Amino acid sequence: MDRTVIAIDIAKKVFQLHWVDLETGCIERQQLKRSGLLQWFANRPCALVVMEACGGAHEWARSLQRFGHEVRLISPRKVRPFVQRNKTDAADAQAIWTACQQPGMRFVPVKTEAQQVILSLHRIRVQLMKSRIMQTNELRGILYEFGLVLPEGHRQLLLALPNTLNEARQRLPAMLIDSLDEQVRRIKQIAEDIDRIERRLALQLRESPSCQAIAQIPGVGLLTATAVVASMGDPQTFKDAREFSAWIGLVPRQTGTGGRIRQLGISKRGDAYLRTLLMHAARSVALKCKEGSTWPWLTELIKRRPHNVVVAAVANKLARTIWAVLIKGQPWNPKAWHGTV
Repeated sequence: MDRTVIAIDIAKKVFQLHWVDLETGCIERQQLKRSGLLQWFANRPCALVVMEACGGAHEWARSLQRFGHEVRLISPRKVRPFVQRNKTDAADAQAIWTACQQPGMRFVPVKTEAQQVILSLHRIRVQLMKSRIMQTNELRGILYEFGLVLPEGHRQLLLALPNTLNEARQRLPAMLIDSLDEQVRRIKQIAEDIDRIERRLALQLRESPSCQAIAQIPGVGLLTATAVVASMGDPQTFKDAREFSAWIGLVPRQTGTGGRIRQLGISKRGDAYLRTLLMHAARSVALKCKEGSTWPWLTELIKRRPHNVVVAAVANKLARTIWAVLIKGQPWNPKAWHGTV
């Protein structure tokens, strides 16, 4: 390698560097404060900079790329086996340097600021959804203590809530009713916040040709389209559709010895949020197939396999179809789904 490989163990305040001088072969280590990191790299020749793909890594990667350095991000799970001693900053930096030079090592693509913005909206929405579930469950549990049962599901709850609260006002003291009204207002406020985030994501969908292209695929809607495009980045990062599906964790795990290989359930590696969205999309496709489908392969698959196996297989097919649409730059062709899974 004709360039110096510099590994960085990033943190909030102190950064540990590890590299080998190409001229002398000496191992170099150095600690830098946060304020001096960019200045240090600005005064060095272009190098290959490697760091773990953790909090703040993408922003540091974009900053270092502006100075002409090539930056690669590596998963922390790939680094951990190379920590030889106690876990210190110096040991972590050395492990990063060693891991990045292993044959076949895979790296995390550096995300653009626009990609991170979209994924941040998704994370905020997920957190709001969790908060809404907590608030509605609390409301449902309190009313159940007094013999008032609310249906499951957010939409059904909102429909049944007025009548249930009217019944509660006739039986329960005013101080509890006031607290329940406040709880309802919190639930409605969270719902409004979720709607605002979804409108922002819808704007991104309208402005992105890639999102619009994959939104034509059955089961792929607003959330899946925007999340996949923002997470994937450049589809050419993956050599084929199966590699993209494996990156999400939708391909079978394998175990074998003595030349005999067994395939197990899906690996569940990679981005759990993307995998969840694609599994929900696959359930939607499978449900529509039961109501009447134009895809004979899916009808036959439902007859042969359990429901969860069908959903995993369809999610795998959706991931591969998304990659094919993005890599070819062509709209989804419904005729392509007349084959087998």
